[in-house]
Amino acid sequence: MSHPPQGPGNGPPSAGIGMQHQQGGQGQPAPANSMSSQNLNQIVIEYLVKKGYNRTEQMLRMESSNLDKDGRPVQERVEDLGNLKYARGFKMISDWIEQNLDIYKFELRRLLWPLFTYSYFDLVFNDAGAEIEKFFREFSPQFERVHADELRVFETIKTPQQLRDNSIAKLYLGTKYRIPINSNVYYNLLAHIETKNKEGGSVIEYLLQSFCEMKPTERGPLNQFSFEAIIGRGKDRDSDDAALQEGIDGAFNGVTNSDITDNNALLKLGMMPMESDLAQDVRAELEDEDAKNLPPLGKNSLVEEFDQNIKREDSADAPNRNEIPLPPSRARDVIMEVQKIKENRDRFRIEGRTSGVGVGVSVCMFTFHNTLDTITCMEFSDDTNLVAVGTEESYIRVWHLHGDPLPSIVQTGAKDAPPSSSRRLIGHSAPVYSVSFSPSIAGPEGPDASTPSTAPKLLLSSSSDKTVRLWSLEAWTCLVVYKGHEGPVWNVRWSPFGHYFATCGWDRTVRIWGQDHISYLRLLVGHDSNVNQIAWQPNGAYVFSASDHADKSIRMWSFTTGECVRVFAGHTDFISAIECSPSGKILASADGGGNIIFWDLTKGHMIKRCKGHGKGGIWSLSFSVESTVLVSGGADGTVRVWDVEVPTDPHKPEGEVVGAGGQADATRINGATAGAQPTTAVAAGGKKKGKDTTITPDQISAFPTKKSPVYKVKFTRMNLVMAGGCYLP
Repeated sequence: MSHPPQGPGNGPPSAGIGMQHQQGGQGQPAPANSMSSQNLNQIVIEYLVKKGYNRTEQMLRMESSNLDKDGRPVQERVEDLGNLKYARGFKMISDWIEQNLDIYKFELRRLLWPLFTYSYFDLVFNDAGAEIEKFFREFSPQFERVHADELRVFETIKTPQQLRDNSIAKLYLGTKYRIPINSNVYYNLLAHIETKNKEGGSVIEYLLQSFCEMKPTERGPLNQFSFEAIIGRGKDRDSDDAALQEGIDGAFNGVTNSDITDNNALLKLGMMPMESDLAQDVRAELEDEDAKNLPPLGKNSLVEEFDQNIKREDSADAPNRNEIPLPPSRARDVIMEVQKIKENRDRFRIEGRTSGVGVGVSVCMFTFHNTLDTITCMEFSDDTNLVAVGTEESYIRVWHLHGDPLPSIVQTGAKDAPPSSSRRLIGHSAPVYSVSFSPSIAGPEGPDASTPSTAPKLLLSSSSDKTVRLWSLEAWTCLVVYKGHEGPVWNVRWSPFGHYFATCGWDRTVRIWGQDHISYLRLLVGHDSNVNQIAWQPNGAYVFSASDHADKSIRMWSFTTGECVRVFAGHTDFISAIECSPSGKILASADGGGNIIFWDLTKGHMIKRCKGHGKGGIWSLSFSVESTVLVSGGADGTVRVWDVEVPTDPHKPEGEVVGAGGQADATRINGATAGAQPTTAVAAGGKKKGKDTTITPDQISAFPTKKSPVYKVKFTRMNLVMAGGCYLP
């Protein structure tokens, strides 16, 4: 008997089966080719049927139907799929993007819209019938939030003739879609497409080559010390150029921060409701105040003002007090809430503006002399009485802004020594990078001895020595040293209600602490590099953090769950300041290139970008009480006021382009001036002409200093702007 040759799909049969079916007619040996792969499969299937292995037999039939004549599995080529190849390729690239590193996802997700668009157009051009509707139904929902208008138009395009006649289709097919992309991401993409050629890579490659123009750039360098980043800074390259060269002229490219993560998480941005017992006590105090003093003409009584505030706090999107436990209220809290109502009613109001025109904003500037450029940070207290600075020499100094003495409950020094209007806090062993006063408010007029003080009682500081310190502003000594960060702690901020505070640092983490716990309560991880800025949402339920040169993203964290609920990406320079509006609906962020971006927290979208500051960094931001105006200060030695509202005509030409020698004019409402000289001119004694600065129309006014970079700006509850800086001759 002759046996078939050994092969990949033609191994030796088992003894029993082989003897039964290998006999030829009349006892003659079977021909050699009788044991082909197909015959062998048939033999096994008959055996499985005979033994009753029905499910095994069905599985074998299904798998053996996709074998070639030699028994090898047939490789399904994407070209053989016809119009199905577009869905196969789009799903392949989508899955790969979602499995990629977070630092690359933002740029990679920008590929999906043009790939979806041109796949759909190709299907229509091929007159693919049902495949057109199937492709659209499967992949369009992910673009609904950003490209809803375009999708409604695409739904009407079903035939090649409609494709040729449609204006939007003509726009997309008339020129190539520009995609600036980081070089590292670009080469990773090409490698993946090449390795997945048969699984859909070939159709993705065809779409990118035919309809897109890939432009590898140094956008978002992974390292600020990389060759590309150093060359770019040396050439003074405008980092916005790459972002502006995206998509197709006249078509919305859809590049918003909502593409970087699931920015659809439901947020609770309303104000946290007041504790019921505290609200009753506050209302009783306000009734007494109204009985003693009638409200000014045309203004609400204090009780009416309080009731309006309570209504705003009872909104459906407010967080629950049980989610963020706070210590029980005390007599001091009642006095503070009463004072807040008074200031809210009597404040100078800054209402919405029309084309930037409105009432002027006053700025009170405090200048520090003889600092030898050693001050690293600055902070004003909420009651407008104190200012604290951190220094490179590792100490903190606190001044009373009105020159009043700073009393202490601890007797130090000579008994007859006069009280001083400043205090030095010593304890850190490295430069101090951030200070933060506990919440406070200006006290009532003519308080008696029994009235609790509403002045700040505590000060937080963070340092390069890896620690955060809590200082008493009554005993002027360190109370607690908080340890946990694995490197310099760049920033610390009290929460809006005190008790909790947030820190961020070199170890890429954000940590939330409780005043009564020695270890942190939350560890928030997600940034890819140094985290150097933090801010709180006014209701205390969310924390914002911003990362430096390499990451350039802002993250919004839920205090209660520790999860990241928003990611904002759009800055092309290191982020130097962030601040949330008192309304809780808008976030402002500023960078080292002089840009300010406003973000809509609910939708997760960028609202607009403002320009006017010179290079060097915007170091501080602050919103007016009504959230209608933003004030900023930075390295260029100016305080600038911005209209928060989106301009009525966003396509209006930008303000004048003024050289470094231009003088700012705080009385001009349109803001079309360049402000003070940028740092390049200051460093050269004013002889070197700096780069021209473009100012957007939403700048309301600019207040220049002589040679004082502005470290801190702060709107008081009465809507006065306090600013502080150091004179640097």
